[in-house]
Amino acid sequence: MTDSMRQPLSIIVKQMTARHRVRVKRWRRNMSGCAWSVVLANGRQINWIESPFPKTPISLAIFLHEVGHHAIGFETYKRRCEEEYHVWMWALKTMRTLGIEPDDRVHRRFDLSMRYAVS
Repeated sequence: MTDSMRQPLSIIVKQMTARHRVRVKRWRRNMSGCAWSVVLANGRQINWIESPFPKTPISLAIFLHEVGHHAIGFETYKRRCEEEYHVWMWALKTMRTLGIEPDDRVHRRFDLSMRYAVS
């Protein structure tokens, strides 16, 4: 991904976090992520993620994967491996919708994630 594509990626970040009411706790330097929700005493829910800031297809995929946990919902699937599969499908579909084709590195990450989730 070129420097000229970074502006659109920052727009994607703003759109996705606003649409799915997600806050970024911190931007990670490595290619890992985490998603969770906190329910406050007043009943208000805050949706958090940590991920790398999207600069490449793989960092975008990881970011979208973490947003996807909130978009799909943590309680939608009984098994964690099912949730991971559907969240990855959501992230890959969202990338394509945005006009960014998942590359080989993204597909390898998906494969490794699925192997880990099923084991």
